[in-house]
Amino acid sequence: MQAYGVNELRKMFLDFFESKEHLKMKSFSLVPHNDKSLLLINSGMAPLKPYFTGQEIPPKRRVTTCQKCIRTGDIENVGKTARHGTFFEMLGNFSFGDYFKREAIHWSWEFLTEVVGLDPNRLYPSVYVDDDEAFEIWEKEIGIPAERITRLGKEDNFWEHGSGPCGPCSEIYYDRGEKYGCGSPDCKVGCDCDRFMEIWNDVFTQFDNDGHNNYTELEQKNIDTGMGLERLACIVQDVDSMFDIDRLKALRDHICEMAGVEYQKDDKSDVSIRVITDHIRSVTFMISDGILPSNSGRGYVLRRLLRRACRHGRLLGIEGNFMVPLATTVIEGSKDGYPELEEKKDFIFKVIAKEEEQFNKTIDQGLSILSGIMADMEAKGETVLSGEEAFRLYDTYGFPVDLTMEILEEKGFGMDEEGFQKAAAQQKATSKGTFGEHNYMGAAVTVYESIDPSVTSKFVGYDHLEYESKISVLTTEDEVVEALSDGERGTIFVDETPFYATSGGQEADCGVITCGDGEFVVEDVKKLLGGKIGHIGYMRNGMMKVGDTVTLSVNREKRALSARNHSATHLLQKALRTVLGTHVEQAGSSVNEDRLRFDFSHFSAMTPEEIQKVEELVNESISRSLPVIVKNMPIEEARKTGAQALFGEKYGDIVRVVNMGDYSIEFCGGTHVPNTSEIGAFKILSETGVAAGVRRIEALTSKGLMTYYSDLEKKMHEAAKLLKATPENLGEKIVHLQMENKELHSEVESLKSKLAKDAMGDVMSQVEEVKGVNVLAISVDGVDMNGLRDLGDQLKEKIGEGVVVIASNTDGKVSLMATVTDGAQKKGAHAGNLIKGIAALVGGGGGGRPNMAQAGGKNPAGIPDALAKVKEVVAEQIK
Repeated sequence: MQAYGVNELRKMFLDFFESKEHLKMKSFSLVPHNDKSLLLINSGMAPLKPYFTGQEIPPKRRVTTCQKCIRTGDIENVGKTARHGTFFEMLGNFSFGDYFKREAIHWSWEFLTEVVGLDPNRLYPSVYVDDDEAFEIWEKEIGIPAERITRLGKEDNFWEHGSGPCGPCSEIYYDRGEKYGCGSPDCKVGCDCDRFMEIWNDVFTQFDNDGHNNYTELEQKNIDTGMGLERLACIVQDVDSMFDIDRLKALRDHICEMAGVEYQKDDKSDVSIRVITDHIRSVTFMISDGILPSNSGRGYVLRRLLRRACRHGRLLGIEGNFMVPLATTVIEGSKDGYPELEEKKDFIFKVIAKEEEQFNKTIDQGLSILSGIMADMEAKGETVLSGEEAFRLYDTYGFPVDLTMEILEEKGFGMDEEGFQKAAAQQKATSKGTFGEHNYMGAAVTVYESIDPSVTSKFVGYDHLEYESKISVLTTEDEVVEALSDGERGTIFVDETPFYATSGGQEADCGVITCGDGEFVVEDVKKLLGGKIGHIGYMRNGMMKVGDTVTLSVNREKRALSARNHSATHLLQKALRTVLGTHVEQAGSSVNEDRLRFDFSHFSAMTPEEIQKVEELVNESISRSLPVIVKNMPIEEARKTGAQALFGEKYGDIVRVVNMGDYSIEFCGGTHVPNTSEIGAFKILSETGVAAGVRRIEALTSKGLMTYYSDLEKKMHEAAKLLKATPENLGEKIVHLQMENKELHSEVESLKSKLAKDAMGDVMSQVEEVKGVNVLAISVDGVDMNGLRDLGDQLKEKIGEGVVVIASNTDGKVSLMATVTDGAQKKGAHAGNLIKGIAALVGGGGGGRPNMAQAGGKNPAGIPDALAKVKEVVAEQIK
């Protein structure tokens, strides 16, 4: 048997099934499409669910893929053994109502024995305990002796996921030999040791589970198979684990070279080597699919993997940032199968470098604090870290809780997870799980699932804003119906439509659908599974029924204004890449008739100069009257033109390319102006941060911009009128008013001081001597704290060396102020301590410096007692 490499095996598998008339499809993104049940794609079947459920018609009834996958259920175990990993590639061949068990089993056997060259005598199939059909195919057609075919129960050999399609499995195990075994004489298929390794799983989807374990035969039976590419490579290359196969060994060796260590020389080092080897693969592939580090969802998974790898690099003694060179090795080893890695490598490197740098700033402080906490725990004989302390590490120092738990576990400690959750619950939740009722697809259950999957819609709105077509389906909000009547809300589906459905960041068209006396107001348009386009709204009058020929009329002004804003986003992206750098990638957008919003990857706030330069470039492109040329072309040809593609977008073999003169070229399915001059003008309103490494620009063009300036002008005229000025001299008038206000404020303060002084009358008769220090404690109503301080300064001058305390009641709120002269301070008097000693009597608190202090309170009735206590407190202070 030849020791084929990972890239060779991938190609061999896909070529084999292509020869069996399967459509070879590229790997789908790791980001699930229309599937809320998954955070990340975790199997070869996951992105193909719509084809299995019948919600979409597959491009061919036979399909083969090599799907990149990530599973995160046991991240904490990755590295501890050579069995666990988060990233893997899943080889699969699929049938949607075409072939079934016989072909699936025969082709599995043919590929493994004739193409790859595995020894047939070392292959052991298993079947579901009641699946006699599969057993007979293995025994009578393939020729496997009955004693080498294992029947396993529902837990092992029956695939189901709640309600919906399900069925028995047939797995193929390979006997790797006694050197991988446990030594037990009973070692056989199903043993937990590494001798019998499962490499292929054929799932025969032939039943439907109603959710109560009642099974009925499916009319369309499907085949869903999966074979881990890394597992197959382990067997073909005869190595211990996936960390020893060619592509991963190259990465592992790179890590060892960086750290100056050898693999399998030290158990602790081996754990760290395996962690980094696995996690950098996941990180690299996730970022290539547009996932960015964040504190929730799949972004948090990415951040957790990256930071865990960083920490294990430190444990190996690797100094400084080291992840980008490793990502380079990942890309070099995998770009043959995944060319998007090479295309996005600059962006991948930038995201990794930024996150690694940020983490390095927090990890040292966090590790130091955690080490101190563990030392205290050890001294006290404690074994469990409190949840409150763990949350403090997380909330105050940004130290990840999973890292805290991992480090504690390494040292033999535990953590109060329930206590941590209670502490976290006191903070505003930053991430919420999916809620509501969901179907087999993980999407919210809607009436649209009841529609025949053969129903499709064609968009003709690039060339038409009014079009005649026939109604194919009508629905209310909860059922498919034959007709909609006056006042009813619902959705209309037609064969061909000029209405643009929300997609690519551009909001949907609106307008009307008419038929005779019937008029349906279109409020929204949505793309639905299976190529359907739904027009959502209400019947304004009349009635419409299935089969009616209707006229669909798009709101022309809304479409034109939306097109101007959409075209402006293309010019904006090009300008941003020119000014900020080619790392800028679109991270989202929202375009309608009023404004445009554009999210993009960038790692710092734009400067005013950068914003101005971007504005100038966009307006220059508008004024140049660039022609906007739209072409449909094969995707590979389009890529060669340098056209910008959107992260995570699912493109077909033929793509629409929008070219604006010699300036901007992008993949885009949206609507655009024929010439950039129609945009009119462009103005950025704001530039803000919306997530780690993501910035947002909000801008206006055309009518929206004119409305904005009109509103500004109106407000300026209103302000000028209020100030008895003109727009031309408004600034001068404001400066004059500010100076006048300052003078009046000074006069008011003087009058307030005089009134307060008059209100006190002659208070010098109330001065008392306490241990040779003059003390004056008085009250005056309606004076704020500023007034009290002014009075205090005046009285201090009158009494000579001493202490002045003034209380004031203003609308039920108490203000206390104390001031002490230098001579009194030398004898021990202290204004701050004095205020602390009396503030409680007016229901408040306060303090201050030795020479001046203040306090507030809520109990005016306590003022006499507070003033009476002044002499007592001063007496205690005087030495």
